[in-house]
Amino acid sequence: MKILIAADMEGITGVTTWDQVTPGHAEYSRFRKLMTDDINAAVRGAFDAGADEVLVADGHWNGSNILVEELDPRAKLNSGSPSPLSMMQGIDSSVDGVFFIGYHARHGSQNAVLDHTWSSTCVSNVWLNDMLAGEYTLNAAVAGYFGAPVVMASGDQTACAQMVAQLGALEIAVTKQATGRYSAKCLAPEETSKLIGDTAIRAVEKLLKKNSPKPFVVKSPVKITVEVFTSDMADRAMNMPGAVRDGLKLSFFADDMLQAYAGFRSLVTLSYPR
Repeated sequence: MKILIAADMEGITGVTTWDQVTPGHAEYSRFRKLMTDDINAAVRGAFDAGADEVLVADGHWNGSNILVEELDPRAKLNSGSPSPLSMMQGIDSSVDGVFFIGYHARHGSQNAVLDHTWSSTCVSNVWLNDMLAGEYTLNAAVAGYFGAPVVMASGDQTACAQMVAQLGALEIAVTKQATGRYSAKCLAPEETSKLIGDTAIRAVEKLLKKNSPKPFVVKSPVKITVEVFTSDMADRAMNMPGAVRDGLKLSFFADDMLQAYAGFRSLVTLSYPR
């Protein structure tokens, strides 16, 4: 049994502001530790429930957030950026199930800490085959391409509800109750550690019993539509071959989800503010 833990930071224990998740700010070092602790709880739960191997993909910012010296030594860490599969680095056909740890709600969500979709500086909305998508949708579709279901997630209540609604009845660990974009009622680290660990155990036990949600598979060809914030961003994004523009929306088609994921990342990179 092989588990991939795809980790982000906005849904990590105690996080409510950008300062806490942005390298260079004084608060960031504290929350790197809390991120590592949340990951360790998931790793511990996965192994306790019978996993044989756990990979971790550090998917926040530049992929260098998790403290490798404090990571559970049984886990292996994919770190750094850019990597071939970004937030899903390590996914392949040998992975049996995926955990989303520290995830956030999509852009524009109410009562959702640090809500955004992929980039808080240029991406307004994303549609995957005309389905409004969050980062979790895109990443789950990459996992689904390889036949792996998302079986667990952690984050605030809005992020967790969105993931259940799109991806199925996965196990969830609500680490905080968001009351706004920059406010939440947060559980103490001791509480979230136990919650995440127990949730991971249930997720792997259900996976072993073949009682988990099915892999999230999108039909091919895959259509991606990205709505950016400003017209100059759209101007730059149109440098991507095959892109079609409608105002602030850029669309393209790909043969499969891996091509779609790579094309999406390329389009967003082109559109970044200069």
